[in-house]
Amino acid sequence: MSVYKKLFGQTLIYGIATVVPKMIGFIMAPYHINWLPKDAYADYTLIFSWMMFFNVVLSFGMETAFFRFYNKKENKNEVINNTILFLMAVCAIFLGVIYLFKESVDLYFEIPPIVVSYLIWILVLDTLVVIPFAILRAQQRPIKYSFIKITNVVVNAGLTVILLYLIPKFLLQNSTDKIAAYYNFDFQVGYLFLANLIASGITLLLLSKYYLQLKLKFNKILWKEMLIYSFPVMIGGLAFVVNETFDKVFLKELLPENFQDLGLASYGAIYKIGVFMILFRTAYSMGIEPFFFSYAKNDDAPLKYATVTKYFVIFGSLAMLTIVIFSDLIKTFYIPQEDYWFAMEIVPYVILANLMLGIYTNLSVWYKIQDKTKIGAYISIIGAIVTVVFNYLLIPIIGLVGSAITTLLAYATMMLISYIMGQKSYPIPYNKKSIFLYLGTSTLFTFIYFYNFRENYFIGITFLLIFVAIIYFNEKVIITRIIKSVLKK
Repeated sequence: MSVYKKLFGQTLIYGIATVVPKMIGFIMAPYHINWLPKDAYADYTLIFSWMMFFNVVLSFGMETAFFRFYNKKENKNEVINNTILFLMAVCAIFLGVIYLFKESVDLYFEIPPIVVSYLIWILVLDTLVVIPFAILRAQQRPIKYSFIKITNVVVNAGLTVILLYLIPKFLLQNSTDKIAAYYNFDFQVGYLFLANLIASGITLLLLSKYYLQLKLKFNKILWKEMLIYSFPVMIGGLAFVVNETFDKVFLKELLPENFQDLGLASYGAIYKIGVFMILFRTAYSMGIEPFFFSYAKNDDAPLKYATVTKYFVIFGSLAMLTIVIFSDLIKTFYIPQEDYWFAMEIVPYVILANLMLGIYTNLSVWYKIQDKTKIGAYISIIGAIVTVVFNYLLIPIIGLVGSAITTLLAYATMMLISYIMGQKSYPIPYNKKSIFLYLGTSTLFTFIYFYNFRENYFIGITFLLIFVAIIYFNEKVIITRIIKSVLKK
C-alpha cells in the first residue's frame, strides 16, 4: 500500500498545483466573457490553440525524455545540462526565424503586431521553464513546484483584473486623468496576453537557480540518444495538440461566416465546463509519469500499473457523471451570457473524451518505459487523422456537436489502439471486467440523464447514488481497509 499511498500523496499535491490555477482560471472565465466582446473572445480561443501547438514544437518532447534519462543515467547533472542547453538553442533559433518572418505572422493572426510579440516571448519563457519544473517533479519536490505554479496564475489573474477591469473603471470615472492617454479600450486581448507575459517572466525568475547552476558542457552522445527518444514524442505531441485544440481552428474555418465568432466563442466557453475532468486527468498525469519510470524495474510493475488504471477509471467515471448531472447549474454562474448556452449539447462528449484521454495516458506506459516513443507518435498521428477527417465531415452537418463527437472519436481510437498493441508488447493484467462495468455504467447514466432527464436532479442524484453503490459493492474490501486506516490515525 505504501507505493499507492506515495503516488496518491504526490498526485494530491500536484493536484493542488493544477487545481488552484485551473480554479482561478475557472473563476476568471466568466469575467473574460463579460469583459471581452464575442469577436475578441473568439480570437483569444483561437490564439490559445496555436500557442499550444508551438509550445509542443519548442519543448521538443524533452520533458518526457528528461524523465526517462534522469532515471536511467547515473550522471543526472549531465542530463539536466543537456536538456536545458538544447531548449535554449531551440528558443534562440525560433526567435531568429519568427522575427525574420514577423510581418507575415502579423498578417496571418490579424491582431496588433505588439500582441504577436507578446505571444512570441510567452512561448519562449514558457519553454525555458519546462525542464526546471521537470527537475522539481523528478526530485519529488511537489510543494515548491506547486508554489511556483500557483504564483504564476495568481500574478496572471491579478494583472488581468487590473488591466481589464480596475483601470477601465477608474478611467471611466475620471475621464480627464492623464492615464487615459496611455490606455486603449479596444486592446482587451492584448492586455490579457501582457498579463500572461509578465507572469511567465516572474516564473522564470523563480526558477532561475537552475540557470545560474548551469554548466556549459554538452554531451553530444547523450544529446543524440535523447533526441532520438524525444523527437517521436514531439511528433506525437503535435498530433495530440491537433486532437486537443484544433477543433477550434476547424470551427473557425468550417462554420458559416456569420456564425464563426459566436460559434467559436460559445464552444470555447462551454468546453471549459469540463475543467473538473481536465483537472482530475492533468493532476493524475503529473503524478503518474514519474511513477511509471521510477517503478518500471520492479517485478510487480505490471500489476501495480493495472491497479492504478482501474482506480483512475473508477474516480474518473464518478467525476464524469457528477459533472454532467450538475452542468446546467455550473453554467448559470460560469457562463453569465445566456446566448452562449446553446453550445451545452457538447458537454457529455467533451467530458467523456477527456476521460478517454486519461485512460490512454495510463495505457501509454508500455511504450514509454520500453523507449518505443515512435509508437506513441504513430498513435497520436492516427488520432490527428481522425480529428481532421471527422471535423471536415461532421462540422458542416451538425456544427459544434460534430466537433465534440470528433474529439471523443479521436481519443477513443487512440485508447483502443494503445491497449491492443500494449498487450502484445508489454502485457498488463488489467481488470477488464471492472473497468467495463464502471466506464460503461457511468457513460450510460451520463447520456441517458443529459438527453432525457436534463435538470431533473432527483433522477440525476439517483443515478449518482446507484453508481456509488456499485463502486462500494465491488470495492468494499479495500474501501473498508482505507477507512479503518484513516480512523486509526
